[in-house]
Amino acid sequence: MTIHDHPAAAKQSFSVVGKSVKRSDTLEKVTGTALYAGDIILPGMLHGKIKRSDIAHARIKSIDTSKALALKGVKAVLTHENVPRVLHYGSPHPRSASVTKDQYILDDRVRYWGEGVAAVAAISEEIAEEALGLIEIEYEPLPAVFTVEDALKPDAPAIHDNGLEKNNVLAPVVVERGDVEKGFAEADLVLEGEYELGRPTPAYMEPNVCVTQWDGNGKLTIWSSTQTAFMVRGALAEVLGVPLNKVRVIVDHMGGGFGAKQDLFQHEFLSALLARETARPVRMEFTRKETFLGGRSRHPGKIWLKQGFTKDGRITARQARIVFNSGAYGSHGPGVTNVGTAAMTSLYRCENVHLEGRCIYTNTPIAGAFRGYGVVQTYFAIDLQVDEAAERLGFDPAEFKLKNAVREGDIAPSGHPIVGHGLEDCIRRGMEESDWAAVRKAPKGNGVKRRGWGIGCEMHGSSAYPGIKEQGNAIVKMNEDGTVTLLTGTAGLGTGAHTALSQIVAEELGVPFEDISVVQGDTDVVPWDIGAFASHTTYMGGRAAQFAAADVRRQILAHAAPMLDSSLEELTIVDGVILRLDGSNRSMSLREAVAPQRGMPAIQLVGVGTYTPTKSYSFGAHFTEVEVDTETGEVAVLQVIPVHEIGKVIHPVAAAGQIEGGIQQGIGHTLSEDYVIDLTNGRSLNPSFVDYKMPLSMDMPPIRTIILETAPDPGGPWGAKGVGEDPIIAIGPAIANAIHDAIGVRFRHYPITPENILDALRAQKKEA
Repeated sequence: MTIHDHPAAAKQSFSVVGKSVKRSDTLEKVTGTALYAGDIILPGMLHGKIKRSDIAHARIKSIDTSKALALKGVKAVLTHENVPRVLHYGSPHPRSASVTKDQYILDDRVRYWGEGVAAVAAISEEIAEEALGLIEIEYEPLPAVFTVEDALKPDAPAIHDNGLEKNNVLAPVVVERGDVEKGFAEADLVLEGEYELGRPTPAYMEPNVCVTQWDGNGKLTIWSSTQTAFMVRGALAEVLGVPLNKVRVIVDHMGGGFGAKQDLFQHEFLSALLARETARPVRMEFTRKETFLGGRSRHPGKIWLKQGFTKDGRITARQARIVFNSGAYGSHGPGVTNVGTAAMTSLYRCENVHLEGRCIYTNTPIAGAFRGYGVVQTYFAIDLQVDEAAERLGFDPAEFKLKNAVREGDIAPSGHPIVGHGLEDCIRRGMEESDWAAVRKAPKGNGVKRRGWGIGCEMHGSSAYPGIKEQGNAIVKMNEDGTVTLLTGTAGLGTGAHTALSQIVAEELGVPFEDISVVQGDTDVVPWDIGAFASHTTYMGGRAAQFAAADVRRQILAHAAPMLDSSLEELTIVDGVILRLDGSNRSMSLREAVAPQRGMPAIQLVGVGTYTPTKSYSFGAHFTEVEVDTETGEVAVLQVIPVHEIGKVIHPVAAAGQIEGGIQQGIGHTLSEDYVIDLTNGRSLNPSFVDYKMPLSMDMPPIRTIILETAPDPGGPWGAKGVGEDPIIAIGPAIANAIHDAIGVRFRHYPITPENILDALRAQKKEA
């Protein structure tokens, strides 16, 4: 059930916005006609495969491809010896947020187990796979480091020779305000703890895949599963040495990305080069194992956190050291470290802060962008320690968090003042819905199974500002029958984003939702877009679409005013009809206004919208009940009451779907999901859905989703803010805190496995 709260001052009548209209891509998806990158079949198409290393750190002494090239059906083989040697940003964001240039298409050095070292194109996948086994490589092994502790040792091997600081450290971050020492001196209670963060992966349904083709004029077209089509276009053009108008990226439908598909994954470059080499289209699709090996995970790491508290429940000081494991390449490491570190200034109020964040190279698979972008890790630590402080000081944890919640006027991590009291509203509403005071006092159970309740809180920005100066663009044009076409570069990851944008355009123009069609996913056609990430698609892309629609609306009314003997200000549009507001009942349909007339062509109405946002914050509080089996260590999540404040809901069912999907991922991260690396040789131990354990539909608890609209942001369309990343942040600490309520044990890491539970209970019994 989804509940909406509309503050009286913000009530407004909407005809399309706020309604759960049928998604515009529903029919295609349920009938199987929706085209994904992997569905593209071209005449004469070859199949590409990547050979991956079986060593974590080494130089390639020699590589012999003669046997592979001699295999019947093999058309080309690429190694570091015959591809462009151009350093590039693995994450192709605008330069204001770029990471270190530390990647080549293929290199003569291997930095993690499973890195791509060669590529083959053949007439079938089977032949290409066979050819990989015929490539002979002689390695010169190099010392490897698999943990941040080993990578930071003075004698640790340098993983990159690119002028970075000693000991494999990427761009350290320091955030300070107030006087931390003074704050700790004022404290009646000082808590200190270390929190360890696992390595979950996005596990999207659609694997990484692309199809590439060059035409006779030297233009590259690539169909790709990417969240950042224009960024991919830019990186390909730069590295391959061609102008932007010679690269076309097409993204129609996607089967998930969760942030990780912002990067380039070798296969885009390699398939393009193989296609140019063979003068034939090339298709390259990762196996599920390759999505682990060559994909991106969340950044594992450790957080040391120290906070001071007064007897009356005020936080006086916060000090932290965050160390993230970037893996073998930078990817989003600096960005994640910046965001995650800065986030620790907020959530719960504290004037005296000293935070240090570092991201470290290791010889492990690459960590990258992932839903929650650094904040999942750091808020996990803060929320758990604040919960512990509440217990030590004799406060109810929800009341304690409410007392310290950030509120109107407080400075957010971005440096902007917070608008509204969203976090307080979420906590209060969750306490009401859960009957918090009663459930916390209820018996935990005396038998094998014990129950407990926990609360976790979060806040997250809509947009990546100030790290990235983002921009959304849109074009809206009215057709000669009064219907409307929206051209947008925003990517559709499967979330229904284009439906929401259509609702925004329909509302602004005053036309039925069914009259809006969307053109998207083709960099040759749609306006430039930075990509789908940072919970900004509806917030930023929707605002740009609203601006473009408003532009068209002004043009329509100016055109119709003489026809209705009226001024522009006296007209409005309702359900596709232009009306005079003076009560004269004079009106005309949009179709009449714009259609070709006898001797006159149709009026051409095109609007352009551009929006460069700053920062908006959404808030959430999750109230969660768990049951712990003290004999098996199994934790069952029994129910979740997530309360989210997101300004204005555009599509209620889609917003609730985002919240419930984030909770499912967060339950997995907290209780079972961890991509495990052998710390003796760097080998991946569970790169498959058989061994990487995720919660499935039958594992999901009842979820009572509550959406508040109490703090609309003036930057979003009708006050709307993002919701994509928020729900994965709060559920983890809510579960961990609920486990403590059930069995009296605090866990300062994720995932919390049955083995961890049993070990802790045995230790608890011994101490007793």
